[in-house]
Amino acid sequence: MNFLSHYYFDRNVTDCYFILGTVLPDLLKNADKTIVLHPEKLQHPNNQNVNSLIAGWNKHLEVDRHFHSSDFFKTHSHQLKKELLPAIQGSPVKPFFLGHIAVELILDNLLITTGKLSVDSFYAHLSSCTHSALEHFFGMAGLKDPSIFLRYFEKFKKDQYLHTYAEPGQITYALKRICMRVWQDPFTPQHEAGMTEIIENYRTTLLTDFMLIFSEITKKMDTI
Repeated sequence: MNFLSHYYFDRNVTDCYFILGTVLPDLLKNADKTIVLHPEKLQHPNNQNVNSLIAGWNKHLEVDRHFHSSDFFKTHSHQLKKELLPAIQGSPVKPFFLGHIAVELILDNLLITTGKLSVDSFYAHLSSCTHSALEHFFGMAGLKDPSIFLRYFEKFKKDQYLHTYAEPGQITYALKRICMRVWQDPFTPQHEAGMTEIIENYRTTLLTDFMLIFSEITKKMDTI
């Protein structure tokens, strides 16, 4: 799941460090894909903010595990792959990768456009967190130099680009930016136009029952 979909599950939580923890694995991956951390079993003896980051991190892993094993994800990522394939003929991008990311971004779009959460509230949580807590967390997790992440984190908060996910065309742009981490010049303007049309149509398909996956994951977590 993407940032806002993760946030949905804890949108009423007041602990900004827990909220940051729920998106921290993806933020870290975006900042530097070579960094791999496993803080899941760590516990700080006297720093609750660090422990909240760890708890949020573990919540992220739990949500992703349920999502990626769900029939919803398997069905819709496969269907999107099939529908996007003709639109990206000649592109180096793997269709499965595109279908996977597209369904996650569409969910974020639907959460915004149906008023299920506040993007401003999400960013307010992130802005309330201090670098000191993050530096303590990274020190425990074995990351000696967090400067690359901290620079990315400040830019992420400043740009607030998740607001743009309300527009289907921006979902295509986000897909392009993600693909550019792997492939240079992944899409032509013709590819992008075709992708946007398919994404707009698929968004309409999901509109009526997309919340079922959030209810399903919530129930699974509640029974653990």
